Amino acid sequence: MKIIEQLSLIWGSVDYPFLIHGGNKLKFSQIASQNSVDLSQVKQGDVVAIIGDFNPSTILTLLRLIDLDVVVVPLTIDTAHEHDYFFESAFVDVVIQNSIVKRRTHNHRHEFIESLRIKHHAGLVLFSTGTTGRPKAILHDLTLFLKRFETSRPTLRTINFLLFDHIGGINTLLHTLFNKGVVVAAEARTVESVLETCRKFDVEALPTTPTFLRLMLMSGAVPEKVPSCLKVITYGTERMDQPTLDELCKLLPTVDFRQTFGMSELGIVRVKSEARDSLYMKVGGEGVETRVINNVLQIRSESRMLGYLNSPSPFDAEGWYDTKDVVQVKEGFYKVIGRISDVINVGGLKFMASEVERVALIYPNVSLVQAVPKLNPITGQHVELLVQPTSGGCVNKDLLMAFLKERLQPHMVPKRIRIENVNVGHRFKKI
Repeated sequence: MKIIEQLSLIWGSVDYPFLIHGGNKLKFSQIASQNSVDLSQVKQGDVVAIIGDFNPSTILTLLRLIDLDVVVVPLTIDTAHEHDYFFESAFVDVVIQNSIVKRRTHNHRHEFIESLRIKHHAGLVLFSTGTTGRPKAILHDLTLFLKRFETSRPTLRTINFLLFDHIGGINTLLHTLFNKGVVVAAEARTVESVLETCRKFDVEALPTTPTFLRLMLMSGAVPEKVPSCLKVITYGTERMDQPTLDELCKLLPTVDFRQTFGMSELGIVRVKSEARDSLYMKVGGEGVETRVINNVLQIRSESRMLGYLNSPSPFDAEGWYDTKDVVQVKEGFYKVIGRISDVINVGGLKFMASEVERVALIYPNVSLVQAVPKLNPITGQHVELLVQPTSGGCVNKDLLMAFLKERLQPHMVPKRIRIENVNVGHRFKKI
């Protein structure tokens, strides 16, 4: 059964809206019956890049493309400067933007894409954030990816904060569709706009990132501007710091904070936080296995990607994926303390960049921080610290340095503090 037909049956007797967009409340039947993009140029097995966001036209076009058994590449305008690279890496045949369909000419093929064409399966290409090199093109068998939504699960009225090109954003959309939930499209991804949208439309769940939550906390919006309808805040895609979580839990005692964990390479894995104020979590779910080798988390998942389209396979011979996440283990729970790339070695003494950042975030008027290693001719490496003050706030570098020296071991103390904005990408992750 095609996905639009399947969803029409699920939503047949439901009289409330599926999507709230720009203040308009739309039932699924209204979205499915609207005039859509002319897809007559699109053929089964094409790789189709669709540039958009969670609006009615883009959602319907996405579903129609899945029914055509194409490989879908969801993109946003925020990454326009990289689109040519994405088109080449994913072997894109068709580009759809603003309802305009354009075919591209190329003579390249890839065995993973060919395997989907033979099976008449839809595919999904997502791109890594590219923090350690050029973004990797991650290909999933979308026909298999959709099977996880066959089991009904509870849903909350959710704001789709995570973007159209993010596995979390796609997962939120599909979870809501298959479980008769309500998704509210974010009008703008600013603290003020997100919280106002949550208030206006009685949003119950906010899936977001630690960086956005830190900005929300530092904006002064918490707790006064956080609406009482908000029941759950989930955070993931990057490491959360304990001081931020502690402060949020204290200021918002009725909100349940839940950590999420996943990588586009592995599909969606299920996570259970030890407690609302704990960074320890259990990682698992159907078809998911975990193990820790040399303090680094490895995962084996049945819902993993087919592979990269522009890079060698990251899986070992037994199918294990090295997440590069350094973890602490406690009674079956994992706490991510950083990435392998975050390990800093000063004169043979190793520590995580997160240990320096955790202390710096306690200092008054500090909004965001980033500890980075620098080459040192004597000690091999030393630490430099980027500090972004709160809006209207001021941070004295000398006083902050004295604060850090009191609380950090000597080899962990930064050699230099720079007061400047920390680079945050379009997905609200530090980069």
